Amino acid sequence: MEKNNNTVKEVENLKKEVAEERMEIAKDEKEIKKLRFSVRGLSALFFIIFAVGGATLLYLKVSSETVYIDKSSINAPTISLAPDVSGVLQDVYVKEGDYVQANTVVARVGDELIQTKIAGIITEADATLGQIYNSGQAVVTMIDPTALRVVGQLDEDKGLDKVSVGQYAVFTVDAFGSKQYKGVVDEVSPEAQSDDVVFTISDKREEQVFDVKVRFDPTQYPELKNGMSARIWVYLK
Repeated sequence: MEKNNNTVKEVENLKKEVAEERMEIAKDEKEIKKLRFSVRGLSALFFIIFAVGGATLLYLKVSSETVYIDKSSINAPTISLAPDVSGVLQDVYVKEGDYVQANTVVARVGDELIQTKIAGIITEADATLGQIYNSGQAVVTMIDPTALRVVGQLDEDKGLDKVSVGQYAVFTVDAFGSKQYKGVVDEVSPEAQSDDVVFTISDKREEQVFDVKVRFDPTQYPELKNGMSARIWVYLK
């Protein structure tokens, strides 16, 4: 009987030791999980630091290699179609947005037929029939789409000295969000735009503004229209 009691005690002690071992193992597993989470947290922290740092370096690198022109728009020179001799406007044969070929008759003033010299897009044709138009007074206006340029207005102290003809440029158009278009600097105006003089607050010193024109292929980007607002990045290398 005493032997059986001893055996029962040994079994109970063994169970107790196994339970204690299991508790220790559970504690160790919790510590391991904490350590794993700590390592993951540190890894995530280091990743964030490197990502932010890399993005900052990339931004500084791009900023140092480009000149940004915020105030820009797509434009082409306006072509005025007018009579050589004064007379009464009899007819207008086109409307705004029409694409016309060269030598197309667009209006009649008196007995004179007014026609295009080149192909292009009509931008204005709202002349009043019966009104007298003088020699040289525009009846219809148009543009040559091949002459479309992105024209940016750049302050003289915002990198103008770094911009030159032939440099690669990227531009976006407000109407199409972040979509990027490609072009080349075609012209940097030799003189400031007198209507766009800016004064600083501190000493009233004049800040001159110059036009930077970027050429692109209109046939590649037919969605771009005369007058659209844009932004330009000129690459210096």
